[in-house]
Amino acid sequence: MTVSTRGAAGEREDKSGPLIQEMLKDYGQVTALAMIPDDRKTIEATLIRLADQQAADAIFTTGGTGFAESDVTPEATTAVVDKLVPGIPEAMRYHGLKHTARAMLSRAVAGIRGRTLIINLPGSPKAVAENLEVFLPVLEHSLTTLRGETIDCAVTPDENGKL
Repeated sequence: MTVSTRGAAGEREDKSGPLIQEMLKDYGQVTALAMIPDDRKTIEATLIRLADQQAADAIFTTGGTGFAESDVTPEATTAVVDKLVPGIPEAMRYHGLKHTARAMLSRAVAGIRGRTLIINLPGSPKAVAENLEVFLPVLEHSLTTLRGETIDCAVTPDENGKL
């Protein structure tokens, strides 16, 4: 889901949304793409629709995580999730600091609504790629756990039940 008022008005090409779709192609089917303006109520309504009505496993947003007055994606996300997952954006910011000091300016959040994981990503394609590279190795495990499915662990108990 790309959050960009100029993009939604057709004044700017969306490069981050298609990049997210491309990076996710080996992880499952992308069932919906959305381009919406920087409007908190619209962001909230779209997140709710994708999570509740379309039962998305995960929603990745791009844009609206900076300092501009119009940047309200984190607030909209926080308003619709049941619980936050602070480790995801913390890891992304930590990794981002290896590339640019500006990573500390990201206000991105991640959270869970029902059985849908919602993750905010920055608006720039470069930052999207760097952030997704951090998260994708744990995507499958996070969604399996969220769905309540059994996880095949590499560690198995011995005959006495000890690990």
